[in-house]
Amino acid sequence: MDTRKLLAECIGTFILVGMGSMAILAVGAIPGTPALVVIPFGFGLGLLAAIAVSGHVSGGHFNPAVTLGALLDGRIDGMGALGYVIAQVIGATAASLLTLALSSQAVVAGTKNMPGIGDGGAFLTEVVLTAVFIAVILTVTRRDAGHAIIVIPLTLLAIHAVGIPFSGASVNPARALGPAIVSGDFAAIWIYLTAPFVGAVVGWIVYRALADRAPLGEPAATDA
Repeated sequence: MDTRKLLAECIGTFILVGMGSMAILAVGAIPGTPALVVIPFGFGLGLLAAIAVSGHVSGGHFNPAVTLGALLDGRIDGMGALGYVIAQVIGATAASLLTLALSSQAVVAGTKNMPGIGDGGAFLTEVVLTAVFIAVILTVTRRDAGHAIIVIPLTLLAIHAVGIPFSGASVNPARALGPAIVSGDFAAIWIYLTAPFVGAVVGWIVYRALADRAPLGEPAATDA
């Protein structure tokens, strides 16, 4: 297993979750700060920074749901996927420890994803938004990789802008788990450890349905 790739996933996830969490802190610290502007930009631009720093080493997953999509599409093997997920959780937890160093355990709990419309609605929101995210990632990295560094972060920004009121817009089990571990608050965590993986499967199916006709699980004839 390539330790550089694991380190890249850890660092990239740290940047993503760290910048997003600090955006949440900024909203709480400055009265009148528009949460639905600052937080989506924090996560979207955090992902852009993460991809720029370490995406060229590992492929820039920074999200177990993305890793599952890559596994389903044959872009990574099982052991590699497991290593990526562990590295991502470590990176997200380290980012939440940084948040703890800047604030308190209660504030870290405030950076958790929480349902805004009930557990069922939040679960469905996470499935749909993750499916969109995975379909975009699998498509753009195959068809127009040069623009992936722009398209993928902008998609995550949009996901946060529309999803925060409904589910907190996780679409990333590592991002949800890091603050939960550090704060010791695991309320509603089951949503964010299940729905994104369901969404990843749906997103992969959508991607394959729209890709060149090839058997599921095999690269299309024109895929790089």
